[in-house]
Amino acid sequence: MDKRNDRRYAFQVALGIALLLLVAYISLTNGAFDITLGDVFKTLLRIDPQHDYDLVILEFRLPRIVIALLVGAGLGMAGTVVQSLTRNNLADPGILGINAGAGMAMVIFLFFFQGKVKGTGWAAILAMPVVGLVGGLGAALLIYLFSQKDGRLDSQRLLLSGIAIASGLSAVTVFITLKMNAKDFEMAAVWVSGSIYSANWKYIVSMLPWLILLTPVLVWRSLVLDVFQLKEESVRGLGAAVDKEKAILLLSSIGIVSACVSVSGGIGFIGLMAPHIARRLVGGTHRRLLPVSAIVGALLVMVSDFIAKMVFAPVEMPVGVVIAIIGVPYFVWLLYRNKQRR
Repeated sequence: MDKRNDRRYAFQVALGIALLLLVAYISLTNGAFDITLGDVFKTLLRIDPQHDYDLVILEFRLPRIVIALLVGAGLGMAGTVVQSLTRNNLADPGILGINAGAGMAMVIFLFFFQGKVKGTGWAAILAMPVVGLVGGLGAALLIYLFSQKDGRLDSQRLLLSGIAIASGLSAVTVFITLKMNAKDFEMAAVWVSGSIYSANWKYIVSMLPWLILLTPVLVWRSLVLDVFQLKEESVRGLGAAVDKEKAILLLSSIGIVSACVSVSGGIGFIGLMAPHIARRLVGGTHRRLLPVSAIVGALLVMVSDFIAKMVFAPVEMPVGVVIAIIGVPYFVWLLYRNKQRR
């Protein structure tokens, strides 16, 4: 039985990777300027390189695909951890206020400093992602402090504090946005709604270390996540350091989500949908659930970005809006299903 499950899991992972490659191929070769697969390989392998192909593939499309892949994978894994720790299948990383905190920090940055940031060097390019990262971590830390009860992290307080503080931060964001000039207002509105239109290699470099450092922590603690599916009293009875493990897992998830939000804006619902879809495919064992959630999340963002780029051409819709169009009906369906089960 175990071998059969292992083969099924290996097939699902292989199929997921194949689908990722297929979506990447379609995104690379299709657009306002269509490119053949042969030209893509020639450009990537530097065989008879041409400026037009270099510009379209290496500067526009490939960074966008890589950002979508990394952001989707990060949000998918973080969503799995958040749902497991809160024991709430309707939880989402956005519930921790990370999106709202990063969004508010970015809008404040645009309002006060954007006009003063000049040039295209590393400092100027990385300023906005770093600000978003600080905002996301600050909001999550604030919610974490409000979620303490008798010196312990309370899952119910975590959800309620997240909703309340995220609402407050979003209100501040709207207020500041309305005070902006027309150019900065448009940039802020697109970023907050979730967009990877301005993806570039420097943004990728800015978020990649966080994923490389923190993803192994989540995988390493996958067995702990399995144990957390029991009642908290049972977990403590097994000798697990509940508060310490929760802090490690939450902070790791916060770091990943903040890094993702810092370069893509407020993309929601991925952390909700990806774990649910992955759980239906491979069950609740986190050693398998985390990688499949990452693959599903990456697929969702990559497909949504392609839809945003192609279906609404020549107007390009923010990818966050496309995901919301898919995610809202999915969320309503989950609510209905949970109600039926009860």
